[in-house]
Amino acid sequence: MTRTRDLNAWVETYTEEMVRWAFQKTSSQEIARDLVQDTFLAAAEKYENFLGKSTPKTWLFAILNNKIVDYYRKQMRQPTISADNLFSDVFDENGSWQSQRVPKDWHQKEEHLLDNEDFKIVLKNCMEALPDKWYTCIKMKYLVNKSGDEICQELKIAPTNYWQIIHRAKIQLRQCIESNWFAN
Repeated sequence: MTRTRDLNAWVETYTEEMVRWAFQKTSSQEIARDLVQDTFLAAAEKYENFLGKSTPKTWLFAILNNKIVDYYRKQMRQPTISADNLFSDVFDENGSWQSQRVPKDWHQKEEHLLDNEDFKIVLKNCMEALPDKWYTCIKMKYLVNKSGDEICQELKIAPTNYWQIIHRAKIQLRQCIESNWFAN
């Protein structure tokens, strides 16, 4: 009975804080809740491994952090948009910008755009429209402030692949923002 009692107490005590933590790392309430649920399932399966050498909170958060890393690794394995489709829409056969696709001058300072709630919605939607692998890299680099080396290590990707993903994601984000924000 102590196992069930412990697990129930942990769910009551730590769920809210764990969901907040997972949401901070994923920006999705649904994913955060799923990861916390998976954490408690893993804790129930591995309960006998908890020897009390750390607090239950420390043990549960370690499991949750592993679940978050696994989530991002899984995202990285999913196929992405082909580079040919992305670049042929932007560059000509010589690698120069197509005249109608040359980046526009936004005539705005970055801090002013990020203070605008409507712009933040457009940016969020554009980010969520990225392929999962690209979104994961952009989020980890710019929102979680991880270094390229950390991202490569966590997602098990090569640095050249990482920089290609970042470059392609920036091009797609710029196109999306220009067509959904500046075209209006």
